[in-house]
Amino acid sequence: MMQMRTHTCNELRLSDAGRQVKLVGWMENVRVVGSNFAFVVLRDFYGTTQVVIESEDMMAAIRDVNKESTISVEGVVRERSSKNPKLPTGEIEVVPNRIEVLGRCRYNSLPFEINRSREADETARLKYRYLDLRNPAVKNNIILRCQVVAALRAAMTEHGFLEITTPILTASSPEGARDYLVPARKHPGKFYALPQAPQQFKQLLMTSGFDRYFQIAPCFRDEDARGDRSPGEFYQLDMEMAFATQDDVFAVLEDVLPPIFAKYGTYDVASAAPFRRIAYNDALAAYGSDKPDLRIDLTCKDVSTLFVDSAFEPLQGKTVKMVDITDCALTRKQVEKLLTDCEVQSGVKGYWFKVDESGELAGGIAKFVTPVQEELAKVLCLRPGTLVVVSAGEYAVKSAGVQIKTFGPACEGHMDKERYEFCWIVDFPMYEIGDESGELEFCHNPFSMPSGGLETLLKAERGELDPLDIYANQYDLVCNGVELSSGAVRNHDPEIMVKAFELVRLGEEDVKKKFPAMYNAFCYGAPPHAGIAPGVDRMVMLLAGESSIREIIPFPMNKNAQDVMMGAPSEVTQKQLDELHIAVVGEVEA
Repeated sequence: MMQMRTHTCNELRLSDAGRQVKLVGWMENVRVVGSNFAFVVLRDFYGTTQVVIESEDMMAAIRDVNKESTISVEGVVRERSSKNPKLPTGEIEVVPNRIEVLGRCRYNSLPFEINRSREADETARLKYRYLDLRNPAVKNNIILRCQVVAALRAAMTEHGFLEITTPILTASSPEGARDYLVPARKHPGKFYALPQAPQQFKQLLMTSGFDRYFQIAPCFRDEDARGDRSPGEFYQLDMEMAFATQDDVFAVLEDVLPPIFAKYGTYDVASAAPFRRIAYNDALAAYGSDKPDLRIDLTCKDVSTLFVDSAFEPLQGKTVKMVDITDCALTRKQVEKLLTDCEVQSGVKGYWFKVDESGELAGGIAKFVTPVQEELAKVLCLRPGTLVVVSAGEYAVKSAGVQIKTFGPACEGHMDKERYEFCWIVDFPMYEIGDESGELEFCHNPFSMPSGGLETLLKAERGELDPLDIYANQYDLVCNGVELSSGAVRNHDPEIMVKAFELVRLGEEDVKKKFPAMYNAFCYGAPPHAGIAPGVDRMVMLLAGESSIREIIPFPMNKNAQDVMMGAPSEVTQKQLDELHIAVVGEVEA
């Protein structure tokens, strides 16, 4: 029992009839029936209870009280004459003898109806997030997040991991995104950076002799928002293991995640260990993506060789990918609408044809494909009722991946939606040619151990191996087409580290300058170690069945990385700037 209440608004039952109780909460709704008769819905964190006003005094107590005011209600529990089986408290009501206003809502109207806040404009929801969070549907996502984080902590502790927090103010480090910089008042002209990830610190912990580390780590990256990524900050289950291999990391997550997904998820079925492993190049070839949704049974096939001399110019001599969808009942209009959606996402125009009841190709680009129908039938399933969608050109692989994820859910029988399907994407390329630089760059994490170690790098240096053919001991964890995390077996050998950076035109002095602590620590004897960091926000988004990551973050920023509720980012005073030795130059947006 709490001093301000005897029960919560979800606690009273028929067995409590006749008891004197005290409830507190928000006045969610008032329905006046007569001059001295009304029904009040009282809501707290736990649920709702109906309060029945039957006297002039009690009516006077609520008459001028706006909805969403907080009130205290003292009264007697009785059985409802008209029960509501949909509510846990639907068999009772409270007849008050005292009502006290605890916190008055001073506005006659609200920015949106609390229980329908998810239908409101997103800007209004974010500006009045404290009202939005009163909506039980929104609140439940945050409760789910708390439960999942608690379950992750418990599971990691059971596996022998120690939760260790790492610094928030640190040095700028090339992690692949823009840093958030913090000026150092005591060191004019110098800056701290908020960590994009605790990458170096967790590797240093392994070098320090800690065997298993984890934390629910805040990470900060100045990058644009999208559906599965919040701008500014996010959280990840950061973990690292000493004297560990890739298989050791896989074993931990394959043991930790499925029970949590099965227990807390929208669906109660999750992949059992071991998760399927797919090489990066194989994933692109079969699914057109390194984030395949394995709930969909569609794959794409490369038929480029059949269209070298095609009469249809968009396919002629191009990379051509086709996805065959059996027993597809979509109409022509539906197909073309979905292909337009795919084009918007991928930037590539798609084509189609189908197999009619007689086995002939029809519709779309059928006349250009019919000459190679016999050869296509060796690669595709071309039985009657099959729809084939087509991508061509430089970005055909990406386009085919978008088509698979778009047509899979739309075509009945090709997607088992109500489950969580995990897979590991392995064998990532160590290097790539940068889009902007046109030169060799690290493909993912520069701290990864190259497959084959030093000898592989030496072969590339001698010209015996194309650097683009070097693979890294890197891996991604993917669930239902969403990348949950990236990880790697780390490069713990200074000699191998320097050689890896030399291939991207950075020498030993550059490595020492960019990563002084880690380089020096490794020179004192570092254990082989490996780790990964599944994103907590994305995990909860999947579990809640939400399409936007903002739905599972208590106080998210908008798409422009603004906190419209708190007014951040905001201007600061000239005094503050002077203390930090900072001058604002150029025009500043109002």
